[in-house]
Amino acid sequence: MTVRVGISGWRYRPWRGTFYPKGLPQRRELEYVAEHLRTVEINGSFYSLQRPDSYRAWYAQTPPGFVFAVKGGRFITHMKKLADVDTPLANFFASGVLALQEKLGPVLWQLPPNLGFDPGRLAAFFERLPRTTGAAARLAERHDQRLEGRAWTEPGEDRQLRHALEVRHDSFRDPAFTDLLRAHDVAVVVADTAGKWPLIAEATADFVYVRLHGDSELYVSGYDDAALDSWAGRIRQWHGDGHDVFVYFDNDVKVRAPVDAIALADRLTDLDLTEA
Repeated sequence: MTVRVGISGWRYRPWRGTFYPKGLPQRRELEYVAEHLRTVEINGSFYSLQRPDSYRAWYAQTPPGFVFAVKGGRFITHMKKLADVDTPLANFFASGVLALQEKLGPVLWQLPPNLGFDPGRLAAFFERLPRTTGAAARLAERHDQRLEGRAWTEPGEDRQLRHALEVRHDSFRDPAFTDLLRAHDVAVVVADTAGKWPLIAEATADFVYVRLHGDSELYVSGYDDAALDSWAGRIRQWHGDGHDVFVYFDNDVKVRAPVDAIALADRLTDLDLTEA
């Protein structure tokens, strides 16, 4: 079992000259993050399909053992609302995700606040998700013309592909929801959103995925020592129960995310240094 603590995204202008040393070239920011943390969440993939060259560059800029979580596209989650998504899923996986090779970690799917719990809709989506990189490569080959000439469909060594789901509607506070996730081996995202959206602190797969958006103010507030100690305790419990744990700080507005991530990782040094 392994614990990894990181940040959601890394290209933030306010971080330059604060977290990032003054004068550090933008092209070296990911490299700098990887000197301090063992994982990062790619969130540009949520807004648009990235390119294989970008994924290959990110792979090259990070050391062996580093892991990327990749956020699924909002076209799938927010516009299509998980319905009729065979081609969008193929396009997403053909966009270069598999070029991360052994550094590819969980895929994060974030639902919009206006999408409530619909067991049938979720089950149909879960059944379409590839569970290995080989299956993802076969799915990627079904991409449409938008990916012609820029698709990456090489699976590399066949590996497990994990999925996590973040929800933002109160109807998901239902035991039937977590039962459905367990049946499909999908991790519910343990999302701390300063009370705005549901916090479902359960393990529903063989790994736990945590997103820390802010302790008291969404995307803004940091985590004090007591809060970090509390999260460290939860993480130790999940790890002790046999789960891998991935934690990403998304409270980036006031440059708290990297500071808090490093502080939490320091509390888990004996676990965070475990080989994946």
